[in-house]
Amino acid sequence: MSAGWRRAEVGRTRDAGWQIGVSRTIDRPVEDVWTFITSPAGLAIWLGDGVTVLSERGAGYQTAAGVRGETRSFRELDRVRLTWQPPDWTHDTTLQLAVTSAGEGRARLTVHQERLADAAEREQQRRHWQGVVKAIVAALTGP
Repeated sequence: MSAGWRRAEVGRTRDAGWQIGVSRTIDRPVEDVWTFITSPAGLAIWLGDGVTVLSERGAGYQTAAGVRGETRSFRELDRVRLTWQPPDWTHDTTLQLAVTSAGEGRARLTVHQERLADAAEREQQRRHWQGVVKAIVAALTGP
């Protein structure tokens, strides 16, 4: 092995720093999942209370819990990308929720967050987004 080789760290990229992705296939059509995640009830689960649809690029937001950021892109029935910064963090991250078809009447919901500070923050956010995705699935599919 060359002296310059080093083992890649899981979750770390050259361009986006530390990142995490969580996804789940849901037995609901893309339209249903998209409509829910962009509704006040859906937004409250993944982004926080007090936020409405963030479809305009550059639109700022702040949740009741103090998470703040701005919309980077919004593609109807596809994805929303925004900056995301809790009140106790000194840096923002980039957060993306995407909904894609996973076959007839099924959708895949993917949450991707990048520009995390380190491996510990990555693990914290992995657990956070797993819980969020689980809550979205539960809200969409019932008890």
